This record gives sequence, C-alpha cells and structure tokens, in this order.
Amino acid sequence: MASDAIQTESEVTDALLAALVDDLDAGFAALVRRYQRVVFSVALRVTGKASESEELSAESFLRAYVALRGYEPARIYSLQPRPWLLTIMLNTWRNTVRSAVRRPQTPMAEVPERPAAESSVEDQLVRGETRRELVVLLDRLPENQRVAVVLRHVVGLPMAELAMVMDVPEGTAKSHASRGLKALRDLFGGRRPTGWENVSKPAERPGSRWGREPR
Repeated sequence: MASDAIQTESEVTDALLAALVDDLDAGFAALVRRYQRVVFSVALRVTGKASESEELSAESFLRAYVALRGYEPARIYSLQPRPWLLTIMLNTWRNTVRSAVRRPQTPMAEVPERPAAESSVEDQLVRGETRRELVVLLDRLPENQRVAVVLRHVVGLPMAELAMVMDVPEGTAKSHASRGLKALRDLFGGRRPTGWENVSKPAERPGSRWGREPR
C-alpha cells in the first residue's frame, strides 16, 4: 500500500512538471493550487502573523514563477516542487527578517485561547491549532530548530526533504528537529507529549529529484 501512495505522489509531481513545460501559466496555476496551503502553513508558523504570511506566500510564488520563466524544460523536469517552493519561501522570509528593524509579534486577536490541559504541544501543531503560547514559544527557538520543527512535525516532510530545504545533511536536520521539539516541550511546561510517536511519516522516494532555488 505504501508503494501505491508513493507512485501516486510521483505521478502527481510528474504531471505538474509536464504541465509547466507544456503551458507555464496553466501549469503554474495547478502548482499553486497543489502547494499553496503548505506554503502558507509554514509561512504562518515562521512569521506568527496571518497578514504577513499571506504576503510572504504571494511573494514566494511570484519569485517561483519568475524563476520558472527562465528555466529550460530539462531544469523544470528536475525540480521537486514542494521542497523547492518551501526553500524559496524560507529564503524570502529570512531576507525580510534581516531587513526588519525588529521581528514581528503576533497580535492576540489573531490566535485562539489557551489549549486544554490534556492537549499536548504535538497535538496542537498536528491539528493546525497552534495557540498563542505555541506561536510565541516557536518564535523563541533558534531559527534552524523552529524551521525544522515546523517542516517535520507540522508539514510532515520526510527527513530527506527536510535536509534539502535546510541545505544540511540528514543527520543535522534530524538533530535540529529533535532539539527544537524538546526545547518546545520544555518551554510549554514539560507536558508529556502524545501522538507524534505514532504519526506515520511521509514515504521517501529513492533517488528523489530536487531542483535548488535560483540565486
């Protein structure tokens, strides 16, 4: 069954890339429909602010489109869309942070109230119900740990894709995710985490293709 799922995802990716080569505008619209939610989800958790996440997502897709216009078909076919788009988004976000006077804070009106006591950090992140405490605590993690936690445990990237997006060896990516999650648990009050140990991880395709973000 796992192999069927892998093949299905592979077919979807191949169809998207073929569509981009055949008709860039129509293919790009399909690319946005496929990945806009995951791009926005990561943007929301690294910025902590919905309005900025929308702007960041839009800017990232614009940069992707401009890059694709200059790509030869062979380069487009070499892309792995999800990590490629997330790399563009994270690099765009880092550039924004560097140029900002101070990092944006999350307004209380944009986040729900404190989660129930029995709901763990992992439960909240997996269900997409990050509360004010979690948004603030994620912001307190070192950048590499914050990005690794979001990509691994919110988006569910396979470790190989996580390493690609972060541009580090898999062992280093795994360490960032593990240390970040431990720090987040400690900051959240030492609640015993439940749920993520049994979350099925996305299957990784052998010899997966990935195109790096244009410089």
